[in-house]
Amino acid sequence: MTDENGGIVVEGVARSFGSVQAVNDVDFKAPPGEVTALIGPNGSGKTTLLLILASLLAPDKGTVRVAGFDPVAQPGEVRRRMGWMPDTLGVWDSLTASEVLKTMGALYGLGEADRSSRAEDLLGTVNLTEYAKQPARVLSRGQQQRLSLARALIHDPEVLLLDEPASGLDPGSRVELRSLLRSLAAAGKTVVVSSHVLSELDEIADRAVFVSRGRSVKSQTLDEAGSQTRRYYVRAEPMSELATALQSYGVRFETRGDSRREEFLIQLGSTAEASWLLRTLVLGDVVITAFAPAGGALEETYMSLDTDRR
Repeated sequence: MTDENGGIVVEGVARSFGSVQAVNDVDFKAPPGEVTALIGPNGSGKTTLLLILASLLAPDKGTVRVAGFDPVAQPGEVRRRMGWMPDTLGVWDSLTASEVLKTMGALYGLGEADRSSRAEDLLGTVNLTEYAKQPARVLSRGQQQRLSLARALIHDPEVLLLDEPASGLDPGSRVELRSLLRSLAAAGKTVVVSSHVLSELDEIADRAVFVSRGRSVKSQTLDEAGSQTRRYYVRAEPMSELATALQSYGVRFETRGDSRREEFLIQLGSTAEASWLLRTLVLGDVVITAFAPAGGALEETYMSLDTDRR
């Protein structure tokens, strides 16, 4: 049975390992044409869920559809349509970067000419062309991550699962990764990213699913995340005038920092409220030297949830 809507749909999924309940009653949707972030603390069940989606683990209960297919009953159909990038590469040490991709292409049934062309193009995409003939074992952690991404894309999958894809990448490579994932989503692919770097996900994701203790606890789009209550850091010269102005507008604040870098932490209900306050302060001749969110939109949601962060 197929689902004309494609993407990923998970309903009521659970999976245990002996007495340990790794995933318990997870609902998860990732539509085509979008990047969906999977967010949660260590031990929350994210990797187990990704393994279930990749058809590498069977759920104890619940239903899963990936590109319209059941990973348990139709694993071959799912694997043909899915690219999987685990958090560690696992390379064939004796193969070159190019040979790794060509071998994966062969496993997916690509002809010799197609896999050679595809490998060359992808090495260029992930900026590894100069390492094409280098053994994979000599690549740095970041270079291996880029090779792992190219490997996941070798068969041009409909669905892409990425577990901590930015791990080990330098700042420039992180920017390139964001651009690549956005372009893949724009091309209609379903992209799921699990990462601890929430500030990065603000720039990549269209929506997010938060998990804690094996359960999905919240789902929201980035637009919804951006319109929620957020904390802001504000500085002015002098700070005493800022304090007087905030008190007059009924805005509560906490003092943070020290005498060299004192700042106020405030909480506002929306970006519109933040815009109003900044404009009002400036028009009131308060010399604002800094006014910025204390964290990203997804970080605000994460911190507001009763997650097991300890």
